Amino acid sequence: MFKTYVKLAYRNLIKDKAYSVLNISGLTIGLASSILILLWVQNELSYDKFHKNASSLYRITSEEQDSKTAQSTATMAAVLKEEIPTVKNAVRTDRFSNPVLLQTGEKKILEGRVHYADPSFLEMFTFPLAKGDPTTALKQPNGILITQAMATKYFGNENPIGRVFRTDNTENMVVTGVFAPIPDNTQIKFDFILPLSSLARSDQYFKRNLTLWEASPVYTYVQLDKNFDPTPANILKLENQITQIYHQHLPKAKAVFHLQPLTEIHLAPELGRDLPGHGNPQYVKIFFIVAILILVVACINFMNLATARSARRAKEIGLRKVSGAQRGQLIFQFLSESVLISFLALFFAFWIVYLFLPVFNQLSGKQLIINLADGKLWISLLTIAILTGLISGSYPAFFLSGFNLVKILKGNVKSTGGNLVFRSTLVVIQFSISIILLIGTVVIYQQLKFIKERNPGFEKANLLYMDMVGDMYNKPWELRAALKQSPLTSDFTMTSKLPVNMTNGLDATWDGKASNLQSVFSGTNISENFTHVFGIKLLAGRDFKEGVITDSSDYIVNEKMIQLMGLKVTSAIGMPLTVGNKKGKIIGVVKDFNFKPVQATIEPLILRLITYNGTVVIRTTPGNTSKTIDALEKISKELNPAFPFSFGFVDQDLADIYHCEQQMGNIFKLFAIIGIFISCLGLYGLSAFTAEQRTKEIGVRKVLGASVFNMVYLLSASITRLMFIAISIAIPISWFLVNKWLQEFAYHIHVSWFIFFFTSVSVIVIAWLTVSYESVKAAVVNPIKSLRTE
Repeated sequence: MFKTYVKLAYRNLIKDKAYSVLNISGLTIGLASSILILLWVQNELSYDKFHKNASSLYRITSEEQDSKTAQSTATMAAVLKEEIPTVKNAVRTDRFSNPVLLQTGEKKILEGRVHYADPSFLEMFTFPLAKGDPTTALKQPNGILITQAMATKYFGNENPIGRVFRTDNTENMVVTGVFAPIPDNTQIKFDFILPLSSLARSDQYFKRNLTLWEASPVYTYVQLDKNFDPTPANILKLENQITQIYHQHLPKAKAVFHLQPLTEIHLAPELGRDLPGHGNPQYVKIFFIVAILILVVACINFMNLATARSARRAKEIGLRKVSGAQRGQLIFQFLSESVLISFLALFFAFWIVYLFLPVFNQLSGKQLIINLADGKLWISLLTIAILTGLISGSYPAFFLSGFNLVKILKGNVKSTGGNLVFRSTLVVIQFSISIILLIGTVVIYQQLKFIKERNPGFEKANLLYMDMVGDMYNKPWELRAALKQSPLTSDFTMTSKLPVNMTNGLDATWDGKASNLQSVFSGTNISENFTHVFGIKLLAGRDFKEGVITDSSDYIVNEKMIQLMGLKVTSAIGMPLTVGNKKGKIIGVVKDFNFKPVQATIEPLILRLITYNGTVVIRTTPGNTSKTIDALEKISKELNPAFPFSFGFVDQDLADIYHCEQQMGNIFKLFAIIGIFISCLGLYGLSAFTAEQRTKEIGVRKVLGASVFNMVYLLSASITRLMFIAISIAIPISWFLVNKWLQEFAYHIHVSWFIFFFTSVSVIVIAWLTVSYESVKAAVVNPIKSLRTE
């Protein structure tokens, strides 16, 4: 019997090719879109789950009052492993924000993804080596591990084991291992791994003391016993043990420590000094819902197209009923057809996904792959296809199988016609979803435009910067003198952090400070001329001045800091302020400016004077940017000949911060268009159904003198009413959703009524264009053909 149903389904597909193409196309596009989105969602949820011991791996984070950081003291790992039986293994890792110079042969390249780690790194994490011995690779003091991509980049097809890198022109490191391909879904992204112990050597550029409890923060990961039950109570107990051990060595310290599951880091809020590349859990939820909605739109489209051709199958159903077919058999037949169409759609959708996955990867910034050997993937796809077929075919199956036999044989299919209200409801749901997606796309676009054009409180254009690396770091005065000699580079300042995402924490106190106020504040080190170069408005006092010795113990603060201290701007100058152990006074107050992404509100900020810093920033004059870069390159080669010249622009770094939002906007825009397109297919199906059901009515009206315009208006009026209903449903829902999303930003647009008006008009115009073909086609038919059976 099933074989017969398959044959009948195949014959019906061949018989009505236009219907089949429309139906399969709608489901194919819906399935392909949903699969792409679900691949992205699955990737976001799978970060670091590929590790063998993923469920027992945790990162130790620290918290002191309102300040939370992803790092902990470097001495903690060994002590915890020794004193807490639950901790079976521990590893410390670290990285620098500045790039590291790697040289081999004639190649000199500044590399940013350089990490340092203990030998236990290869024991705890599942980053297997394709070449080298994992038991000894990181135990060699001058060893270095590289990825396959870096092996190809530097050595081509040659064996890299035993080859030598010179790091920061100070030390030779020997390649002891090459990693196998590393999954992209990990928060620990690296190209090179060096021994953490190399940071403590005296000949190293960034010398670190890793034996102090009060300094040298690193990323600490622990592996807990496999029998440990990670209930909230047990986790809290273990966190208290860690904190107690820390306080045994530093009794006056106020920090407490937490255990953060490795697999949850990616979608957790970004902490201070955290590794880059965090995801956004809200975006994961949004796109998962979008995937479901697009699939629902595609299923509704199938229902409408199936019922639109109901009259064409009426005689077939009547004959099968006369032959003794039961309603259950007819339902099973139609469900079989819909499942078959769903599988055909899945087949085409799979190839669309396979072909367009590189484009989607470029759009989303991911490296998604389809593993054909993954059984779970195939089970998921088949399940989606079956559910899609059953859901989309359910209503047509019950509707068509319920045709009255007598009325079918009389040719009066209209009187047995399905529930028009239900089909109209489906169209309303379709377009409500599409309108919500369209409004979301417009709001995201306007918010991104707002971020791009918003004044952050300083003049971000024409700011050129260069990191002070290599010999240049130890020659701040020579660099300053060289910069002053050229009019192209004389307008400069130095800073330890660009005002893009300042996360440094400074301990500060003052007379009369309330005990419940925070003690750690955002801050950075700057040289004189900082406010002038960045165009930051000075509200009171002055900037740091060259040659004023006392400025080294004084501070500049922003308005938020003054408000927190309970002072007025005019009376703040000269007020005492202690940062760390250095007592000083406030000499300047600057207008609040954004030094973090606009998702965060402006926080209290402390600026202190240090004449040697990590980055030099130059304000270029319009039209002279290229000449300024050339002048800066000349200075770099003179003072730092061993290092290649590298530079950047502050406004570009600001744009890069919102790369995730930009990607979300691009993806949302793509699938909003797809949702509209699929909805239009469904609308076309409903217009075809309406025209088919009203053929004789149209003929009579034309005989009585109705014009083509009257007929088009008649057929379009009902669709227009449905659009207004969809708009009235979608607008309040979309208003709520977009405002909830905008709450993530401390500074955002206000959603105006024009967005909803523009979207509504656009949808109505699209709907009219969609139904116009069938309406005009029905209106121009000769009434003789319509009434010949009467």
